[in-house]
Amino acid sequence: MNRNVKTFLGLNMVIFVIVGGFISVSLFGLMATKALAQDATPAVTAPDAAPVAATRPRLSEAATVAAFWSAAVATSVACVAAGIAVGMTGSAAIGAVAERPEIMGRTILFVVFGEGLAIYGLAIAFIILMKV
Repeated sequence: MNRNVKTFLGLNMVIFVIVGGFISVSLFGLMATKALAQDATPAVTAPDAAPVAATRPRLSEAATVAAFWSAAVATSVACVAAGIAVGMTGSAAIGAVAERPEIMGRTILFVVFGEGLAIYGLAIAFIILMKV
Protein backbone atom coordinates (compact mmCIF):
# COMPACT_ATOMS: atom_id res chain seq x y z
CA MET A 1 0.00 0.00 0.00
CA ASN A 2 2.77 2.44 0.90
CA ARG A 3 4.51 1.92 -2.46
CA ASN A 4 1.27 2.53 -4.37
CA VAL A 5 0.66 5.74 -2.46
CA LYS A 6 4.18 6.99 -3.18
CA THR A 7 3.76 6.13 -6.86
CA PHE A 8 0.46 8.00 -6.95
CA LEU A 9 1.96 11.06 -5.25
CA GLY A 10 4.95 10.96 -7.58
CA LEU A 11 2.70 10.91 -10.64
CA ASN A 12 0.59 13.66 -9.11
CA MET A 13 3.72 15.79 -8.64
CA VAL A 14 4.89 15.22 -12.21
CA ILE A 15 1.48 16.10 -13.64
CA PHE A 16 1.32 19.22 -11.45
CA VAL A 17 4.74 20.37 -12.61
CA ILE A 18 4.04 19.74 -16.30
CA VAL A 19 0.60 21.36 -16.31
CA GLY A 20 1.69 24.32 -14.18
CA GLY A 21 4.77 24.99 -16.29
CA PHE A 22 2.88 24.64 -19.58
CA ILE A 23 0.05 26.91 -18.50
CA SER A 24 2.32 29.62 -17.15
CA VAL A 25 4.67 29.67 -20.12
CA SER A 26 1.85 29.60 -22.67
CA LEU A 27 -0.21 32.22 -20.81
CA PHE A 28 2.62 34.70 -20.44
CA GLY A 29 3.87 33.94 -23.96
CA LEU A 30 0.45 34.81 -25.35
CA MET A 31 0.39 37.98 -23.28
CA ALA A 32 3.83 38.96 -24.60
CA THR A 33 2.73 38.34 -28.18
CA LYS A 34 -0.39 40.41 -27.67
CA ALA A 35 1.62 43.25 -26.08
CA LEU A 36 4.00 43.34 -29.04
CA ALA A 37 1.10 43.34 -31.50
CA GLN A 38 -0.37 46.51 -30.00
CA ASP A 39 0.53 49.72 -31.70
CA ALA A 40 2.18 52.62 -29.90
CA THR A 41 -0.81 54.97 -30.13
CA PRO A 42 -2.18 56.24 -26.82
CA ALA A 43 -5.17 54.38 -25.44
CA VAL A 44 -7.17 57.48 -24.42
CA THR A 45 -8.12 59.96 -27.12
CA ALA A 46 -10.80 62.63 -27.24
CA PRO A 47 -12.89 62.82 -30.43
CA ASP A 48 -12.09 66.47 -31.14
CA ALA A 49 -8.69 66.84 -29.45
CA ALA A 50 -5.16 65.65 -29.93
CA PRO A 51 -4.25 62.27 -28.43
CA VAL A 52 -3.56 62.37 -24.72
CA ALA A 53 -0.11 61.22 -23.69
CA ALA A 54 0.13 58.08 -21.63
CA THR A 55 0.81 58.52 -17.92
CA ARG A 56 3.93 56.36 -17.92
CA PRO A 57 6.42 55.70 -20.69
CA ARG A 58 6.13 52.48 -22.66
CA LEU A 59 8.88 49.90 -22.41
CA SER A 60 10.84 48.82 -25.43
CA GLU A 61 9.85 45.59 -27.15
CA ALA A 62 12.87 43.75 -25.76
CA ALA A 63 12.11 44.88 -22.21
CA THR A 64 8.46 43.86 -22.57
CA VAL A 65 9.37 40.41 -23.83
CA ALA A 66 11.96 40.02 -21.06
CA ALA A 67 9.38 41.01 -18.45
CA PHE A 68 6.86 38.47 -19.71
CA TRP A 69 9.44 35.71 -19.90
CA SER A 70 10.73 36.50 -16.42
CA ALA A 71 7.18 36.31 -15.09
CA ALA A 72 6.76 32.95 -16.84
CA VAL A 73 10.01 31.61 -15.40
CA ALA A 74 9.11 32.83 -11.90
CA THR A 75 5.79 31.02 -12.06
CA SER A 76 7.27 27.88 -13.62
CA VAL A 77 10.06 27.53 -11.08
CA ALA A 78 7.64 28.17 -8.22
CA CYS A 79 5.29 25.47 -9.58
CA VAL A 80 8.15 23.00 -9.87
CA ALA A 81 9.27 23.75 -6.31
CA ALA A 82 5.71 23.46 -5.01
CA GLY A 83 5.24 20.15 -6.80
CA ILE A 84 8.39 18.73 -5.28
CA ALA A 85 7.49 20.05 -1.83
CA VAL A 86 3.94 18.71 -1.94
CA GLY A 87 5.15 15.35 -3.25
CA MET A 88 7.71 14.92 -0.48
CA THR A 89 5.64 16.25 2.39
CA GLY A 90 2.50 14.51 1.17
CA SER A 91 4.10 11.09 1.13
CA ALA A 92 5.68 11.66 4.53
CA ALA A 93 2.35 12.93 5.87
CA ILE A 94 0.48 9.85 4.68
CA GLY A 95 3.05 7.60 6.32
CA ALA A 96 2.88 9.53 9.58
CA VAL A 97 -0.93 9.58 9.63
CA ALA A 98 -1.01 5.83 8.99
CA GLU A 99 0.99 5.33 12.19
CA ARG A 100 -0.60 8.08 14.32
CA PRO A 101 -3.99 9.35 13.03
CA GLU A 102 -4.17 12.13 15.64
CA ILE A 103 -1.52 14.22 13.83
CA MET A 104 -3.61 14.63 10.66
CA GLY A 105 -4.10 18.41 11.14
CA ARG A 106 -0.39 19.12 11.53
CA THR A 107 0.54 17.11 8.46
CA ILE A 108 -2.01 18.92 6.31
CA LEU A 109 -0.48 22.19 7.47
CA PHE A 110 2.95 21.14 6.17
CA VAL A 111 1.48 20.22 2.78
CA VAL A 112 -0.27 23.59 2.60
CA PHE A 113 3.02 25.39 3.29
CA GLY A 114 4.55 23.59 0.32
CA GLU A 115 1.68 24.69 -1.89
CA GLY A 116 2.25 28.29 -0.79
CA LEU A 117 5.41 28.36 -2.90
CA ALA A 118 3.35 28.36 -6.09
CA ILE A 119 1.26 31.25 -4.79
CA TYR A 120 4.41 33.25 -4.02
CA GLY A 121 5.69 32.66 -7.56
CA LEU A 122 2.39 33.81 -9.00
CA ALA A 123 2.49 36.94 -6.83
CA ILE A 124 6.00 37.75 -8.10
CA ALA A 125 4.79 37.25 -11.67
CA PHE A 126 1.93 39.70 -11.12
CA ILE A 127 4.31 42.25 -9.60
CA ILE A 128 6.55 41.95 -12.67
CA LEU A 129 3.57 42.27 -15.02
CA MET A 130 2.29 45.39 -13.25
CA LYS A 131 5.48 47.15 -14.37
CA VAL A 132 4.83 46.45 -18.06
